[in-house]
Amino acid sequence: MCGIVGHIGSDISSDVVLEGLKRLEYRGYDSAGISFLSNKNGLQLYKKTGKLENLLEVLKDVETTSNLCIGHTRWATHGGVTDQNSHPHRHGNISIVHNGIIENADELKSEVVDKDFEFKSETDSEVFLALVSKYNSQSSSFKEAVAEAFKHVKGNSAFVAMNAETKEIVAIKRSAPLACGLNPKNNDKFVSSDPYALVGYASEIYFPDDEVLCHLSHDEKIIKFYDLNLKESEKFQHQKADTSSSSTDKGEFEHYMLKEIYEQPKLIQELVQDYIHGKAARHLAKVKSKEIDRFLINACGTAYYAGLLVVDYLELINKIQASAYLSSEFRYRNPLFQKNDAALFISQSGETADTLAAAELVKENNIPIYSLVNVRGSTLYRLCDQNLLIKAGTEIGVASTKAFTQMALTGRLMAASLGGELDDESKKKNLEKKFLLLSERINDLISGVEKIKEIAESLYNKKGYLFTGRGIYYPVALEGALKLKEIAYVHAEGYASGELKHGPIALIDEEMVNIAVAGPELLEKTISNIQEVKARKGIIVTIGPENNKELMKISDYYIPLNFNGLDELSPIYVNVVHQLLSYYMAKFKGNDIDQPRNLAKSVTVE
Repeated sequence: MCGIVGHIGSDISSDVVLEGLKRLEYRGYDSAGISFLSNKNGLQLYKKTGKLENLLEVLKDVETTSNLCIGHTRWATHGGVTDQNSHPHRHGNISIVHNGIIENADELKSEVVDKDFEFKSETDSEVFLALVSKYNSQSSSFKEAVAEAFKHVKGNSAFVAMNAETKEIVAIKRSAPLACGLNPKNNDKFVSSDPYALVGYASEIYFPDDEVLCHLSHDEKIIKFYDLNLKESEKFQHQKADTSSSSTDKGEFEHYMLKEIYEQPKLIQELVQDYIHGKAARHLAKVKSKEIDRFLINACGTAYYAGLLVVDYLELINKIQASAYLSSEFRYRNPLFQKNDAALFISQSGETADTLAAAELVKENNIPIYSLVNVRGSTLYRLCDQNLLIKAGTEIGVASTKAFTQMALTGRLMAASLGGELDDESKKKNLEKKFLLLSERINDLISGVEKIKEIAESLYNKKGYLFTGRGIYYPVALEGALKLKEIAYVHAEGYASGELKHGPIALIDEEMVNIAVAGPELLEKTISNIQEVKARKGIIVTIGPENNKELMKISDYYIPLNFNGLDELSPIYVNVVHQLLSYYMAKFKGNDIDQPRNLAKSVTVE
């Protein structure tokens, strides 16, 4: 969850790290800090609670020229949100930053750490600093000290340790995100919890496996990798880096979330180009259904709701049984595996802790595993037998928008490959036509956003919101409610329309809003459900077909959509309405849209 950035090389270390932290603030924003080796004043440490801007204010009169620096944005787990609990932590010439949880921190504190070590925080992270400091005094090298300290800690974590005396950075992880970067032109080396922090800086990116020690030194022109016994290791994945920084800029948009909503039409077109006409088509060609009788789909949050849509696609298109599970529950329910099962794991980051744990469990049972993932080289990507990249690009907004769309659509393409749809030229053209039509309709919807904005302004202060949908629209009812909760901080729930009368209808009064999806499927039954809410004085916002006079009459607010020709892609069209409603309600409330309270973009702890 926390954001980590480190740099060693030319005299721009502090600038690189601060820019990286700015990009990663969505991963943790309870506090921020940096530790750097000043060219004039030795090892320095500055940290401050709150957003990164608070740290920048502290640093405005500080000389930060350095060629060695690590930094951190924190999402608090152990210890409250205080300056002392903020990272980095320092002891002598050593500073460390940490992402994750040390499960045996109390035990280590009482049994392994030197008694004369003075703890200055309430964090579990400082225990690792104490261990590194202890073993550094006993070891022949700093990397040996870090390796020995790491052998003692339990739990999923990523650590970056910096030694100002020897001018080196050592990083290591277990089931937590970590990437290294290299720019050979000026001998700059980088480490981060997210490769997006390195865009525009590094030309080469490395993703180390678990328990692989990454060594960054002024004395070496390359990054070296070692196992825990300090033998050189090749257990990492290497790829060329994105050298353009445009993907990390907001451009003309007020918020990243709005920018990412507006990117969706183009991304859909690019998905078609890549997976139907381009090089990515060969990945789809490997996905065949002849030996698969059942799909077990695992994901969390927004990815789980996209997974519910993929369930619909697999059963509708392929007639393959499919079930979606919350990863946080799946591995604790003693799942029963069958012959010819396959599993699909969905994650934007590819680093979601619960999803990774579920994937490891399935892999242990010798079941083939697939992924829909956004980050090539991520832990999930490396773990799975077959990966389909969703190609959403950088998603900075904590509340996911474009990634949901790309997950669902990539799942639809997977279903097409499984069923041989892409081997039939006529069927392939028809599918392409639907994708491009969806792109066009979303673009039209965005162009006419004023109506949605007006509805949001009228309703943003109501008591609560019930999102409803039937059949293929049920998953986007759930996702719409989640989006509103995440950024508007209001009570919102998603329900299958027919379930309202089985309990939730008790909540309806003149201050309760029903955002009802009334697509062409099961329309008459959906209208009956809306009538039930209307009879109890609920406020009706209907998302329905153009020119449906009956729906217009019973609705307080009506958002007409052209569903013609979209078929099973219609829910994704509807979901963009939900995204825009949530965005503008949150904006009218004055909330922090890109960095909503208590949330982090990538949930890398259990």
